[in-house]
Amino acid sequence: MQLHKRDVVAKAAAILDNYGIADLTMRRLARELDVTPGALYWHFANKQELLGAVADQLLAPACAEPAPMSWQARIETVCRGLRDALLSHTDGAELVSASFAAGQSQAVEQILGGLAEAAGEAGVAAAHTELAARTVLYYVLGFTADEQSRMQWDAAGAALPDTRSALTDDPGTRFGFGLQVLVDGIAARRTSPV
Repeated sequence: MQLHKRDVVAKAAAILDNYGIADLTMRRLARELDVTPGALYWHFANKQELLGAVADQLLAPACAEPAPMSWQARIETVCRGLRDALLSHTDGAELVSASFAAGQSQAVEQILGGLAEAAGEAGVAAAHTELAARTVLYYVLGFTADEQSRMQWDAAGAALPDTRSALTDDPGTRFGFGLQVLVDGIAARRTSPV
């Protein structure tokens, strides 16, 4: 049987979902695919490249081009889609954060570009659109990483401090509140009338 890149990525995503990012090793992946670790390096130069490919697969639903809408709605739609994609996989936020930091995810770059474009449409100075986009992206990744960590601790029966806010104990509502704060901040950074 010939090993295809898509098969490697699919098996890596399955390991991620079943065991978490800590157990997603090249050795384990090779063992589950019944190949030598060297066979994996035919498709991926290193683990970071593999994780980037898994991140791109995980983020595919979040990369769909949104219908024409206001810059505010576009940011909210992209961020909610990104959060949903991250939550759909065990350790999704951690995986994507690591892939983004290593410069290995084309999907994250695409999402970042769309957020920067929306910031530009909002009237943010061209020199600051990427910084605005990164700030929004960091919020989504950080919020979702915290959310996934809490879900894992809760599933393990750990006693965690009560982090419910006066607003709500629903993570989706808290996420939306923070996202609105960021959108309002972007609107306040306008350098030109929109």
